Amino acid sequence: MSSNPAPDITDTGKTSRLAKLRWREKLGYGFGDFGFNLYWTTIASFLAAFYTDVFGISAAAAGTMIFITRIVDAFTDPMMGAVADRTGSRFGKFRPYLLYAGLPMAGAAVLTFTTPDLDEGCKLIWAYVTYSFMMLGYTVLSTPYSALSGVMTANSQERTTLVSARFVFAFTGGALVNKFTLPLVDWFGDGDPLLGWQLTMVCYGLLAALIFAVTFASTRERIQPPPGQQSDPLQDLGDLLRNRPWVILFVLAMVIMMTFTMRSGSAYYYFHYYVERPELLPNYLLWQMLAYAAGAVLAPVMTRFVDKARLLMLLMGAVGVLSLLFAFVPKDMIWAMFTLNILISLCLGPKSPLTWSMYADTADYNEWKTGRRATAMTFSAATFAQKLGGSLGSAGMLWVLAAIGYVANEAQSGASQTGIALLQTAVPGAFALLAVMVIAFYNLTGEKLERLQQELDQRSGHAEQ
Repeated sequence: MSSNPAPDITDTGKTSRLAKLRWREKLGYGFGDFGFNLYWTTIASFLAAFYTDVFGISAAAAGTMIFITRIVDAFTDPMMGAVADRTGSRFGKFRPYLLYAGLPMAGAAVLTFTTPDLDEGCKLIWAYVTYSFMMLGYTVLSTPYSALSGVMTANSQERTTLVSARFVFAFTGGALVNKFTLPLVDWFGDGDPLLGWQLTMVCYGLLAALIFAVTFASTRERIQPPPGQQSDPLQDLGDLLRNRPWVILFVLAMVIMMTFTMRSGSAYYYFHYYVERPELLPNYLLWQMLAYAAGAVLAPVMTRFVDKARLLMLLMGAVGVLSLLFAFVPKDMIWAMFTLNILISLCLGPKSPLTWSMYADTADYNEWKTGRRATAMTFSAATFAQKLGGSLGSAGMLWVLAAIGYVANEAQSGASQTGIALLQTAVPGAFALLAVMVIAFYNLTGEKLERLQQELDQRSGHAEQ
């Protein structure tokens, strides 16, 4: 890749910072997150259960493995952000990774869901190595993909619509993964879950690589760093740490991701061992993801009337209250479980388009304040926070299961059942209420954000003259 590329912005639409995007480009970008959720939803909903009930390692060992590897992996996000910000090619800074990293990612995922014929100690080593490589591949793809939304347009409402399209595809993909993964494992494996998981991931990996190529071909990068920008990764990180709105979003991402991860990861255990109706799980997760998608669709509509930060605070407050109510639902009241799950998911759905649009705003704030732009670093450090929150959620759930005496594929004790129920209900609710307190400190809103965007557009216009 050359060091001084000519950016590929040969689009028939506007190349202004404040360009309005065609729906073809919005949908092409959003389609990419369908591909990512072939991995992410599989990891969030099934990886813990795969390790304990199929792969054959203890809950405590699996929890520690996921925590350690995700912590190490999280530190690769800022590194990847620095690399992407300094990438030069005729395709731009971020789009090339979607074209070239899809197949290596697929190979790593297949190996992660492969169960070797080894003793438990060697299996654990295999899990550490393969899971680490899979998450590294995910970082190489997802960091540039997330940053891409920050350079397609600086129009705040357009960004919200763009990222909403992304998460409609994300949650739709997640819904299909939750509905069909276990049936696919049964179909591919024909009674052998080890083979079933392996072949399911082959299918998901090849499909994801094709989707990433479509996103590459559908999108354009319009926003470039200021001319003559001189910076280094440490300077970029220093800028972020002095960027108050970004710091608040960083903490918020950790807290909200713990809410998501607890809900997704504990659902398997909730229906298998608490409700004792495992056949309900695919439909429960399907409706959960469909409700997430519906919430994402509503996000740009709601932001026309309510500021993004205030809206996020109201929604997370509702998630907290509804989740606490869920804790009092008896195990035989299935209709109430499904109803509350749908309502909670509707409230959580707008979270993703809102926060990712806000991350793009903080990248603009950093440029306005410092005269330097590091879009990929901004988004990669945000992904760091999400992975940190996700690792704490997954590992914490598995550690709690170990502490309450969970034994795979056996009936659980009363204390174990109660703990599993709380992991699906009250615990995520408590994290949602904590998120409300964090959001209260965010102040990059309203007229302040509008003035900032106008001034940056004026600067860009002067630079082009």
